[in-house]
Amino acid sequence: MLTPRQRARRRAARRYRTVLLFLSPWLIGFSVFIAYPMLASLYYSFTNYDLLSNPKFVGLENYRFMFTKDPRYWQAMRNTLWIIAVGVPLQALVALGTAVLLTRPRRGSRVYRTILFLPKMAPAVAAALAFVFVFNPVTGPVNQLLDTAGVDKPPLWFFSPVWSKWGLVFLGVWGMGQTMIIYLAGLLDVPRHLYEAADVEGASPRQKFRFITLPLISPAIFFSVVTGVIYGFQYFTEAYVASFAIAGQPTGSAAGEVGSPQGSLLFYSLYLYVKGFTDFRMGYASAMAWVLFLITMACTLLLIRTSRRWVHYGTGGFR
Repeated sequence: MLTPRQRARRRAARRYRTVLLFLSPWLIGFSVFIAYPMLASLYYSFTNYDLLSNPKFVGLENYRFMFTKDPRYWQAMRNTLWIIAVGVPLQALVALGTAVLLTRPRRGSRVYRTILFLPKMAPAVAAALAFVFVFNPVTGPVNQLLDTAGVDKPPLWFFSPVWSKWGLVFLGVWGMGQTMIIYLAGLLDVPRHLYEAADVEGASPRQKFRFITLPLISPAIFFSVVTGVIYGFQYFTEAYVASFAIAGQPTGSAAGEVGSPQGSLLFYSLYLYVKGFTDFRMGYASAMAWVLFLITMACTLLLIRTSRRWVHYGTGGFR
């Protein structure tokens, strides 16, 4: 006969086995597709590995070369930080302004929202190709309009190292529909009685926006900034497509090279891809991936830590 304690232990063990059985698909998927690749890449980051031969342990040589002897690495890092520092705030401002405007019309608001969200539905490759055509300095409609407006020397856009990243920023602003929808949901959730009370107190529209609207939609702003920073560190598709799309356009030299013109479109993830799958330096690419992971994690934690000062939650004030 089993004692009551033994029967309780058997029941607990049976419950644990049942839970593990239901969790097993996720646990297997996580182990095979996430945990093992991460641990393998961590090991490869300390090796010289070309995908064809056995990896050779080299210690910290990949990290030492990355930080001290690879000028293109720092160029890719600068480009990535630039697109985050300029592209993310600009997209957030345009999306917020558009969302504010969409809260005002009483008729046709659904149509306006749908039209402004549609660009987000376009595939990234197709959108990048379209913007390379639209901003073509010779045949593109943008520069033709600038010529008509009397601009003597319109920008070369994607074919100039000075203006190429601005073309990608405008592409991001054009596809700001998802961020706009997030802000719009936050704006529509602001209690109307707060605006009515502010009207009674004689508050101006600017004061209502600053002291009522912004604090109450700060969680949505925080979410969009965090996701924008994470996406910025992984910026790849648009830059990759634009780099190769200019190969068939009437421009100068270096067209078609990854990150062209002159490395101005060489972003971190794009350079990581080149090192891993073009140069077959998988050990070096793995080291870059772990540095990217640590930087992204640090920036995310910093944003979360500083959010306590400016993000307002309706249930309990600032956190």
